[in-house]
Amino acid sequence: TDKVHQTPTAILKGPEDKVQLTCRHTDPNYYMILWYQQSAQNTALKLIGYVRNTSPTVEDSFKGRFNVSGDAAANKMAYLHFPKLTEAEDSAVYFCAASKHSVSLYPLSSTKTLSDPLI
Repeated sequence: TDKVHQTPTAILKGPEDKVQLTCRHTDPNYYMILWYQQSAQNTALKLIGYVRNTSPTVEDSFKGRFNVSGDAAANKMAYLHFPKLTEAEDSAVYFCAASKHSVSLYPLSSTKTLSDPLI
């Protein structure tokens, strides 16, 4: 069964129109939803932003053009908002993904003290 659902599946809008995409998931262990853009000019996926629990983050290159919101943990939903379509590159394919997201609180490091060499 599909665990991530995105709606609408297709949309056609004109310049200056507002757009909202919705992403929801069904996995209780996932509390992060990420949004990606794939433009016709560049097939690489670009991270637009994400919602971790209820905390939204938009990548610098997309700030001012997109907003993200939602509750990826409790409601298992997130939204990608286009306040208005202004860029030609906004015409693209958009993907959402759900993730467990893990962060190391302490950097992994080790030290070794060298003793005096034997002479």
